[in-house]
Amino acid sequence: MSRDHDLPQAPSRRLMLKGAAAAGALAATSATPALASPSGQAAPYGNPLVLQRADPHITRHTDGHYYFTATVPEYDRIVLRRAHTLNGLSTAAETVIWRAHATGPMGAHIWAPELHRIGGKWYIYFASAPAEDVWAIRIWVLENSHSDPFRGTWVERGQIKTAWETFSLDATTFKHRGTRYLVWAQHEPGMDNNTALWISKMADPWTLTGPQVRLSTPEYDWECVGYKVNEGPYVLQRNGRVFLTYSASATDWHYCVGLLTADAHSDLLDARSWSKSPVPVFTSNDTTQQYGPGHNCFTVAEDGRTDVLVYHARQYKEITGDPLHDPNRHTRIQKLGWKPDGTPDFGVPVADSVKKGA
Repeated sequence: MSRDHDLPQAPSRRLMLKGAAAAGALAATSATPALASPSGQAAPYGNPLVLQRADPHITRHTDGHYYFTATVPEYDRIVLRRAHTLNGLSTAAETVIWRAHATGPMGAHIWAPELHRIGGKWYIYFASAPAEDVWAIRIWVLENSHSDPFRGTWVERGQIKTAWETFSLDATTFKHRGTRYLVWAQHEPGMDNNTALWISKMADPWTLTGPQVRLSTPEYDWECVGYKVNEGPYVLQRNGRVFLTYSASATDWHYCVGLLTADAHSDLLDARSWSKSPVPVFTSNDTTQQYGPGHNCFTVAEDGRTDVLVYHARQYKEITGDPLHDPNRHTRIQKLGWKPDGTPDFGVPVADSVKKGA
């Protein structure tokens, strides 16, 4: 999620959501069987998958369930769903597992939660700000030791402390060759950008250790439309490489996905190990009428082999006012392809296969 505050000189403003649908009206679209896409190929997933859920995160657990969480348009709570199939997430019951504080830290702008299973416990990484200073956004962590994330107690483990007390968000974690890493977006003092991407090793699920390394900063035109943004990182390890996707530019139709790539045997804390695609790998598409695709993650299909791209997008290009006030970023999923050279083939955001209002 891009922000218009990230640079220190930007004026603060309080988010006012007007006309957002009540929570009960945010019913997900019905799960559907395979439908024909405009190209005539089978479209196995019903899209949009979940209405008005941005920054989606879906993880498939060993218990056979898919777990889903995302940003809600009111920015005031963390929700969770589960289902045995990806399409089943559309109609799965949604539970609020944590709410923003009325005052003080973690009181506003609850953004981009991710659910991870680490060391036999559940963790949720998310961004939030104090209720009294809504743009002082930082990264926070919840922990639940129960085997079922819908049960037990979600304990607030606190803020992940980075090198600076600056605008930071969109944390994701992954394990590679026995080491756990955190990747996140943050504004570096003195830099002419909103946010860059950073990586660090982790001492435990809420503590960084060792150097914090900048991997990417907005430099290409397509990364700097509206705001100079690299954010929403996510890792996919395949074919002897580590792929790191991220989102760039403002959260309107210019929002898009970029890609960093490193050799699996390289030092991931060495920025020189990563190569950056000079062009975005996933963008808006007028033919399929999907706009601003981004803040993606990856999961695996029910067959346990097919990679699936998860992201949000809008169904229209023009937005009235601030894009952050527009609630209609919907969760979408589609098969991720692979090129002969072993790199991911994102294709284009697929057209809707579920009728609006269904």
